[in-house]
Amino acid sequence: MAEKRLIVEVEKAKEGTEEKPSMGPVYRSVFCNDPTPPAIQGLDTCWDIFRMSVEKYPTKTMLGVREIVDGKPGKYKWQTYQEVYDMVVKVGNSIRACGYGEGVKCGIYGANSPKWIMSMQACNAHGLYCVPLYDTLGSGAVEFIISHAEVSIAFVEEKKIPELLKAFPNAANFVKTIVSFGDVTPEQRQQVEQFGLTMYSWEDFLKVGHDQTFELPEKKKSDVCTIMYTSGTTGDPKGVLISNESIITLLAGIDKVLISCHEKLSDKDVYLSYLPLAHIFDRVIEEAMIMHGASIGFWRGDVKLLLEDIAELKPTIFVAVPRVLDRVYSGLNQKISTGGFMKQTVFNFAYSYKMHSLGKGRNHEEASPLFDKIVFNKVKQGLGGRVRIILSGAAPLSKHVEGYLRVVTCAHILQGYGLTETCAGTFVSLPNEKDMLGTVGPPVPYVDVCLESIPEMGYDALGDPPRGEICVRGSTVFKGYYKREDLTTEVMTNGWFHTGDIGEWQPNGAMKIIDRKKNIFKLSQGEYVAVEHLENIYVQASVVDSIWIYGNSFESYLVAIVNTNKQAIEKWAEENRITADFDSLCEDSRTKTYVIGELAKIAKEKKLKGFEFIKSVHLDPVPFDMERGLMTPTFKKKRPELLKYYQNTIDEMYKALNASNKSSA
Repeated sequence: MAEKRLIVEVEKAKEGTEEKPSMGPVYRSVFCNDPTPPAIQGLDTCWDIFRMSVEKYPTKTMLGVREIVDGKPGKYKWQTYQEVYDMVVKVGNSIRACGYGEGVKCGIYGANSPKWIMSMQACNAHGLYCVPLYDTLGSGAVEFIISHAEVSIAFVEEKKIPELLKAFPNAANFVKTIVSFGDVTPEQRQQVEQFGLTMYSWEDFLKVGHDQTFELPEKKKSDVCTIMYTSGTTGDPKGVLISNESIITLLAGIDKVLISCHEKLSDKDVYLSYLPLAHIFDRVIEEAMIMHGASIGFWRGDVKLLLEDIAELKPTIFVAVPRVLDRVYSGLNQKISTGGFMKQTVFNFAYSYKMHSLGKGRNHEEASPLFDKIVFNKVKQGLGGRVRIILSGAAPLSKHVEGYLRVVTCAHILQGYGLTETCAGTFVSLPNEKDMLGTVGPPVPYVDVCLESIPEMGYDALGDPPRGEICVRGSTVFKGYYKREDLTTEVMTNGWFHTGDIGEWQPNGAMKIIDRKKNIFKLSQGEYVAVEHLENIYVQASVVDSIWIYGNSFESYLVAIVNTNKQAIEKWAEENRITADFDSLCEDSRTKTYVIGELAKIAKEKKLKGFEFIKSVHLDPVPFDMERGLMTPTFKKKRPELLKYYQNTIDEMYKALNASNKSSA
């Protein structure tokens, strides 16, 4: 690897044996060669992060919610760091007055809100384990998490109470107290009392401990502060044990990266909280904001109103999952294409000019200040006008969307990669580095990374370029799966966490995610198919919004379920004088032939092998969704569920394919 600048080697590569595959060299971030951050006096736990910020920024605004005036959303109404702290003390005293203390599991269920953060901080103060209950999983999962984690007390958003109550009577074996973030109806109170529980409204709960004060217990770096259940693409959710040290180490690493890029976080920053706090991704970002005395404004909970909330809040940091950024991209594209010839021409010229300028390695601000002012300023205003960093995570962001947003938003687009097990941040791409597009960047400081070869898939960690399973070591790595030693030993060997993702080191030390270890199967002719890799290629066809490819070792062809792009299909139908609504078009055999043709074009262009071509498709007008259990909350495909759901369709496709092949033979 020629110009290695962003990583340094700290351990040599290890040759493989018959039992063990080879491992590439161990690398660390060039920004810091130490394995752990320097200790900061008094900063050992997540509680310390908050406590120290309250001491430093007592009058700074911390948490804000839009006021509803006459049924209309108004301005953000804020509580300061000191006001939030005073409330957290009351919540903590009431938790203790109910008899709950260190090591007790406390569930939090509901959309992001100030009370979510307050309940979490009260857990941090008194050494309870915070266990987020998923907002996006059905009642089965809520009941599973409560029982598996043995949750004793649960805080819940008022409108989620009916959903929580579906977990009873079984959950009553563990939960003894429920606290609503709002009110409680007499019926609800009665319902839980028959299970031997107590239920409080928020106001009533604060009265429980109002005349008592409790000493805060001694807490250590190594203590677990949260058990995050990952939705997983297979099986039951797994409880990931995350320590104070993991979160503090990660925050120190993020700081190091941002300082080295001159984009330091400060108390002037404003963040929009809308990605679920039940996920580690948003949780660590909010911890980072709190650490720097920044302000966190909450959305209203409706994705259609997200841009309105952004316009009102004017955030400086915007964090998104690719699905949200794809929506921003298509929205902007549509606006421009309907803006008339002149507008389009000016936009296209400005876009090409700035893209070329960035490609030459110019800094963001210097690439084209004039076009930023007269052409791209409108886009910037659409995101409130102050966004300086857009961070994308949870799934890969497609290269064309990343490149486009990098030009038009006048903000740094950073792509991150990590798992709940690695405390969300393992790699992050850097601003103003031109070869970052399509990669997740170099490792975050204080994380060790190496690749392990996978001979059966043809990935060699000692090859050129080096490719293999990404393995991670260091303080950000989790302490294990709660009560699942068996699953922990499956993924941890000698301190290395095996991510299951396959990466390729780039010459500059950035990592490119190219595949997933588990999503590989053999076709009947013995050829291995890396399905995720193929999906990433085929999704580039303009007729495809999303694609799930299937094959197995009894069949020699691949088939696919495709969510087609409505605009592209309707345009094609119009050009071919086919009149029908979208649902009927998806069933029309002519549409299927057209889509297979478009997929074949991409396959040829990307030089795919014959067995990697898609031979049959089913077009589903309804996108894969969480409601049918086909996607995880972070929009990853749940392959076993997809197979269950589309089994009959797949059988039919293979039947028809095999019949036509027999007759042609």
